[in-house]
Amino acid sequence: MTTVDEAPATTGLHQVTPGQHQARPTTHLPLLSKPPAGDEVRVRAGAGRAHVLSLTGSALGGLGMGLLLTVGLGLIPVGWLFIVSYLWFLLLYTALVHLRQPGPAVRNGLVTVLLSSAGAAVAGTLGLVVMFTFARGQEALFHLNFFTTDMTGAGPLSGLDQGGVLHALVGTLEQIGIALAITIPLGLTTAVFLNEVGGRFARMVRTVVEAMTALPSVVAGLFIYAAVVMSITHQTNGLAASLAITVLMLPIMIRSSDVVLRLVPGNLREAGLALGAGQWRVVWHIVLPTVRSGLTTGIILATAHGIGETAPVLLTSGFTGVMNVNPFSGPQTPLPLAALDYVRSPVPGMVARGFATAAFLLFVVLVLFIIARIIGGQDAGKQTEAQARRAAARSRRDLPRIERNHARLLAGMATAPTDNLQEKP
Repeated sequence: MTTVDEAPATTGLHQVTPGQHQARPTTHLPLLSKPPAGDEVRVRAGAGRAHVLSLTGSALGGLGMGLLLTVGLGLIPVGWLFIVSYLWFLLLYTALVHLRQPGPAVRNGLVTVLLSSAGAAVAGTLGLVVMFTFARGQEALFHLNFFTTDMTGAGPLSGLDQGGVLHALVGTLEQIGIALAITIPLGLTTAVFLNEVGGRFARMVRTVVEAMTALPSVVAGLFIYAAVVMSITHQTNGLAASLAITVLMLPIMIRSSDVVLRLVPGNLREAGLALGAGQWRVVWHIVLPTVRSGLTTGIILATAHGIGETAPVLLTSGFTGVMNVNPFSGPQTPLPLAALDYVRSPVPGMVARGFATAAFLLFVVLVLFIIARIIGGQDAGKQTEAQARRAAARSRRDLPRIERNHARLLAGMATAPTDNLQEKP
């Protein structure tokens, strides 16, 4: 037994007085004690006032110098106003930051501004494209017949209250549907082969897939035109366009699936194999459900990539203004080809229909990318609230069966020793 010195000592959360015996040594945890209120330091995230003023002043100064050199003095053409203003903005911002901060802070601020400017440029360009397309096609978009009729009986000089793109919408849906029916099983199977089998042949397949990612779309159209249209069908149709789209969608599908399958932890596979499951049973019941959200994102991204292709369908689908629901016979026009043909017309009404078709196609692609972003935000193996509720409901349904099996097992274990004793002579 250990005695304690005369001076009081603190161990853990208890006070040990003189003469009191310590029954068991404890660990002192200084981090459990709360620091005094005066030692707290408040940290505010975000840009400070000086930084905001530096950005604002540099932006105004750069714009002023750009206007002076282009509009005022005429030394530089007006078309270079944005570039000249931006360069002066970077110069003034670097000088202002250098007056208050050391060299590393200047470099950090300059790189941050450059990266933020690149993101803003991309977002601004996309916004301008969307607004311009919708603005040029708004006259046709506000007519209901644009979405419910085809171009039967409507000529180039007909008003916008006649004709529509229903035939192109049906053609796009059928062609993408056929392409997905080929791409999804073939792409998933190839991705599983690359990750679960491997070997020299898998390395060659991965190289071919990466090379196909950079394949020009017109080459895919020419290949299907020579191999299918000229050799088999002898006419353009929706099936040939679907095959051309499939050639372009397959690399996207395989690469995205390959990436998400690599994220599956190896201990999940090892646990399934240790429990007695075969390799392909582990893949089907453990690996694929774990990355279900990533695979869904890959499917949507491949769909969005294939639905907007114009060059391959230009060579394989043909053009018609009437409804054709049979993709195996006759021309079948998709939305990208309809938009291209309408925009090339010299008639303002047809041009408005072309931009309206492009706006509708752009809207569909943006919706697909938003869905892919929402689904892809879920981590691999992490359940959403709805998935957790469904799993809990399945567990409640399985609980009576598990209890019955457990009771039957206990009853068998209770009767087994008695039976063994009765059988002995």
